[in-house]
Amino acid sequence: MRKFLLNPGVLTAVAGAVGVYKVTKEAPVNWRSLLLWGSWGIGVALAIGSVLEQDRQVRLEELERELSK
Repeated sequence: MRKFLLNPGVLTAVAGAVGVYKVTKEAPVNWRSLLLWGSWGIGVALAIGSVLEQDRQVRLEELERELSK
């Protein structure tokens, strides 16, 4: 869990919700506001996916080092 909370990409993506909320707070619900929230969600998903991929790479490298001993 710490790897997600301390990752700058995830922090930036989640903090982007503040801006999206401010923009859509008083705007009518239409396709543009839904598209804005959708793009924010995609950004968060990509940030989380990159953390998972980095973690997988680190674990794979550690396993390869253990097997080469």
